[in-house]
Amino acid sequence: MIDIGVNLNHSIFLDDLELTLSETNLHGVNGIICIASDLDESQLLAQHCQRHPSLWQTIGCHPHQAKTWHTNSQQVFRELLNTHQAVAIGETGLDFNRNYSTPEQQRFAFHQQIELATEFSLPLYLHERDAHQEMIATLKQHPEVAQNSVIHCFTGSTEELNHYLELGLYIGITGWVCDERRGHDLQSAVPHIPLDKLLLETDAPYLLPRNIRPRPKKNHPKYLPFVAEEVARLRGISAEALIEATLDNTHRLFNLSPYSDAT
Repeated sequence: MIDIGVNLNHSIFLDDLELTLSETNLHGVNGIICIASDLDESQLLAQHCQRHPSLWQTIGCHPHQAKTWHTNSQQVFRELLNTHQAVAIGETGLDFNRNYSTPEQQRFAFHQQIELATEFSLPLYLHERDAHQEMIATLKQHPEVAQNSVIHCFTGSTEELNHYLELGLYIGITGWVCDERRGHDLQSAVPHIPLDKLLLETDAPYLLPRNIRPRPKKNHPKYLPFVAEEVARLRGISAEALIEATLDNTHRLFNLSPYSDAT
């Protein structure tokens, strides 16, 4: 299995990265895509991914951090992309929930990162919260990029899912699907995701699957099988079939070079 979304920059992982990777591997998760949220994280992840063949990274700027995106940022990120291998641009998108960066700052950073994704032929690693209609309208202007991108940590309704699928996006599912309190819309939507558009992620250390007993304090990429099991249950297929399909999807979308242990 490959976890397509881990915030590896968190201290609980980096303080003992070898232990993190060892525990993850023991639970059948043999690869991790590490999410960057700004330039500093993009640079930090590059160092770790160079040393570990089971790690891949995104390079980009989260909408919360869009206030750090300036007129020369696109060139700075371009230079980083020219010297460090990334599998996607992001985490980028729009988040109008708390507006840690203003909507205008978010739009500017988002559009500039769409240009980078087009230039480098990379997927967009997308984040959206309370900005669904504008996200759809923006991506409709870039159909070739959209059909080879992923909406990370999808938690929405079947209607919202259909809007993303019409654009050709891949859909990332986290432990939110295991949440008996907040996950009802997502649980209803999961059976409608085409199997060849489905991806699995933990978003660790956030979004701990609530079906783990005893319940740990923080999420971890080693808990990805709990997400897989719940998604498989909702779809009425075996966990093995789901894992095989999502692994194929992950390699195809992110153009990963398979290594012997990434199964």
